[in-house]
Amino acid sequence: MTLQKLQQDFQTIMTDWKQSNVVKSGQVMVVGCSTSEIAGETIGSAGSTEIAEVLHTQLKAFQQETGVHVVYQCCEHLNRAIVMEPALQQKLGIDEVSAVPHPAAGGSMAAYAYKKMDDTVLVEHIKADLGMDIGDTLIGMHLKHVAVPLRFSKKSLGDAHVTFAYTRPKLIGGNRAIYQ
Repeated sequence: MTLQKLQQDFQTIMTDWKQSNVVKSGQVMVVGCSTSEIAGETIGSAGSTEIAEVLHTQLKAFQQETGVHVVYQCCEHLNRAIVMEPALQQKLGIDEVSAVPHPAAGGSMAAYAYKKMDDTVLVEHIKADLGMDIGDTLIGMHLKHVAVPLRFSKKSLGDAHVTFAYTRPKLIGGNRAIYQ
């Protein structure tokens, strides 16, 4: 896959997100991404800064257009910590942890975001409203309950499987309950 084709395919995905009617300003979207899987390699084996740059550019534009806070999940070598802006970390009242992601510990996508965002911190946990998992990176631990899968026109990006989700409040109370 060429970088130009990757850019076009990811643009389709981001357009699907914008048209999904689940994206609202102020929400948090967690992105887990294996650039290795996109390139057709085993997760964690062939990270690519070039692929990370293509994705980050469009995710930054998405954040600016929609008002969604995009955060990035590191790989398991940093316990899937989250790269985010300090203003969001403070707003959510989440404790910062100490580490600097790099391609071999954190992953190429998280490392790229850490360097390119205006200001960054790492946190251990988050409960995001939206999620995008590129390459089966297991973002579920960072989504609010209840996660609902979304189906978009693209089911893969390069050779990586892509999964999308939004969250909704739990439905409680049984058949007598009334939901809005």
